[in-house]
Amino acid sequence: MVLKHHPDKRKARGLKVGDGEDDYFTCITRAYEILGNKSKRRSYDSVDPQFDDDVPSNDEESKKKFFTVFGPVFDRNSRWSNKRTVPSLGTDSTSIEDVNRFYTFWYDFDSWREYSYLDEEEKEKGENREERRWIEKQNKAARQRLKKEEMARIRQLVDNAYACDPRIIRYREEEKEKKEAQKRAKKEAARQKALEEERIKQEALEEERKKKEKEEEEAKAQAAIVKKEKEAQKKLLKKERKALRTVAKDKNYFAETEDEKVTNMADVERIADQLSLLRLQTLNEAMAEGEGSNAKEAFLQVVQELNKEIEEEKQRHLEALQKQKGGDNSQSSKKTWLETEIQCLIKAVNLFPAGTKERWEVIASFIQQHVPNSNKNAKDVLSKTKELQKDDFFLKQNADKKAFENFEKKLKTAHVQAKPKEGVVSERFESVGEQQVREAGTNPAPWSPEEQKLLEQALKTYPASTADRWDRISDCISSRSKKDCMKRYKELVEMVKAKKAAQDAAAKKK
Repeated sequence: MVLKHHPDKRKARGLKVGDGEDDYFTCITRAYEILGNKSKRRSYDSVDPQFDDDVPSNDEESKKKFFTVFGPVFDRNSRWSNKRTVPSLGTDSTSIEDVNRFYTFWYDFDSWREYSYLDEEEKEKGENREERRWIEKQNKAARQRLKKEEMARIRQLVDNAYACDPRIIRYREEEKEKKEAQKRAKKEAARQKALEEERIKQEALEEERKKKEKEEEEAKAQAAIVKKEKEAQKKLLKKERKALRTVAKDKNYFAETEDEKVTNMADVERIADQLSLLRLQTLNEAMAEGEGSNAKEAFLQVVQELNKEIEEEKQRHLEALQKQKGGDNSQSSKKTWLETEIQCLIKAVNLFPAGTKERWEVIASFIQQHVPNSNKNAKDVLSKTKELQKDDFFLKQNADKKAFENFEKKLKTAHVQAKPKEGVVSERFESVGEQQVREAGTNPAPWSPEEQKLLEQALKTYPASTADRWDRISDCISSRSKKDCMKRYKELVEMVKAKKAAQDAAAKKK
């Protein structure tokens, strides 16, 4: 075509030749420069004006005619692929592996299409280097924008096809159904497992219940036997105690004087409460068989043995306490405590309970106020309190003994005042009775919490303005006389005053 249409050849043939750019030979030359260059040819082909860039939409029509709608679109767009082998869309019976391979290819589509042919200005037309650089920059930005739009178009095509593909829809439904089936199977397996575990658990519980019922039945039978034996033992013990009291009463408690009689009565009760059945039987036999002095000797011997056992038990307890202390040789433990100081300490500990500010200093001040020449400090008080708490058993025993001795004196006074008839002597200490104790004026027993509550309630119910106040208060507490109530009220008042004074003294010292 160059040889045929060259201007010189045409002039020789007498044909008219255009000037410069107006001559079509220039177009032939420019076409050769573009189509003869591989990169420029690709640039020219990328902007084929006859190429259809349309993308089918995602709608029901596309789903119904999927292969007819999308097949040609993928075929004509495959011309832009850098890879020679392009997978086809396939048919409705194509395997899911081939379908996934098809969409993987198109989601990773590598296009050779580019848009340098559409540059608005040529770089070579720039007058200087800066202008050429600016033209190149503008052209590059325009190419990237067009390339990005092209890739978005391809991606939209693949997305719409994927959404409309009946094979993908069917595969998803199958996968969903498979997962649901797996879930149902798993749930059913879990339910069966739970039922099996519950069955095993119930069997174990039933077995345990039967075993427990059997053990309970055996235990009940054993307990019934033991209870029967205990009841028989108790009846025998009660019988022997009654026999002891009867024999002692018949023999006038082996006493020649009233004081000795009261003491022996107490010993009889102590023996009846503390001796075992065998020893009671032995003593009763000895007392029944013996006459006069022999019976008395047997009785006194048992009393001595009982006292000896109590003393030995007390000694063992004290030795054990001494061993627990581990040789505590502190100065405070070596100090000697008077009986009055111990009594005052016990009273102060009850008067100033735990939680009192500077409790042990207050208690020490209280003791110094009420016991002349007392030099006990807070450390001594704390040490002695701990010691008393450890020895609480024997302290209570001694306190009960002293209270009993005081009660004996009251009994004697009550006997003298009541002047009972000759030969009428009760077998128990309750012979004097509550009425006689109230007539005697006082009840030596310590005030119980219930009695204290009744007294406090009565004091609130009957204020100081009430006529015959103390008579009414004593009527509310059946076990206490008017004198007891008044005495207890005075003690409470003194305790409050002493507590306040001890606190004030401790505060002044500080």
